[in-house]
This record gives sequence, C-alpha cells and structure tokens, in this order.
Amino acid sequence: VGKVPGGSGWQQNDINARIVAEATAGFQVVRLKSGDPGVFGRLDEEMHALEEAGIGYAIVPGITAATAAAAAAKASLTQRGRNSALRLLTGQDVNGFAEQDWRALAKPGAAAAIYMGVRAAQFIQARLLMVGADPGTPMCVVENASRPDQTIIATTLANLTEDMTAASVTGPAILFLGIA
Repeated sequence: VGKVPGGSGWQQNDINARIVAEATAGFQVVRLKSGDPGVFGRLDEEMHALEEAGIGYAIVPGITAATAAAAAAKASLTQRGRNSALRLLTGQDVNGFAEQDWRALAKPGAAAAIYMGVRAAQFIQARLLMVGADPGTPMCVVENASRPDQTIIATTLANLTEDMTAASVTGPAILFLGIA
C-alpha cells in the first residue's frame, strides 16, 4: 500500500479496512512503514481501526525519517551554539499546505525537519522569505534517506526550489531548515 508524494496511492480508510479484514480472516498482519509510524505516519488512525475491531496489536518503533536523513547527510539535528530546539513539521496536512509559526522559524538559529515538504517547498520558501528569513539560511534536502537511491542536496532557502527542481526531487524527502 505504498504511497508516492502527490501520486496515486491507497486512501488511509482503505488501508485501515485492509488491515482489519486480513487480521479478522486470521492472518498475522505487519504494517511496515519507513521510519517511525508515530511521526506523521497515521499511527493513531490505524490503532483506532484495530481497537474498534477488537484486534490486538503491537508497535515496533522505527527510526524517524528526520534522524535517518540527518545521518545520511552527515548532519547533526542539534548542534551546540546553533540551535537549542528542533521542530518536526509537516509541509502539508489534510487541508493542504500546513501553516506554521513562520516568524519563529525565520529567526536565526531555528532548526526544523519538514516532512512531506516536496510539494510544499515553494510555499514554505515563500512564507519564510515573506516574514524576513535570511535567504542564505542553510537548507538540506534528503530524498529516499538511507536507501541506495538517496539524494542529498545542500542549498539555501533562496535556492531551495530551484535546486530541488534541478535534482528532480519527487520524494519522499525531508527538508531541513537551518541544518546543512
């Protein structure tokens, strides 16, 4: 039931129904996700579907994509003197592009890992620049983190979308703000 950013894929309700149907039929079901299912992985929706059906389950945590992507880029998510906080954000939610506290993110030293940001990259870039973010703010894009076909793009906020287009980034990818 893999998903491709902006592409066709299974709807979450269909995934939930399939998990419940297979488990109800007596099969042992494994819902394998890339990364940590509890970080923008719709874990709550799947747990709720199983609980409503009276089906027991276990959760095996994974390494969140932000950690895997940072390791692939040989970058630290938190660095003494650079950032004292790290935000995990989504670029889009069920309503479209996700609104964030852009002013806080535009401050020097802000650091964020942005999930589901490929389609939202231009929106994110424009919002940050609109509220005064330094165009030279380091950005890093890691596509297909920890896979043989991974791509790592070191760029700046000003060049984010241009460099992503040049590299033909389609996702899945993590966008890092303030982390190079």
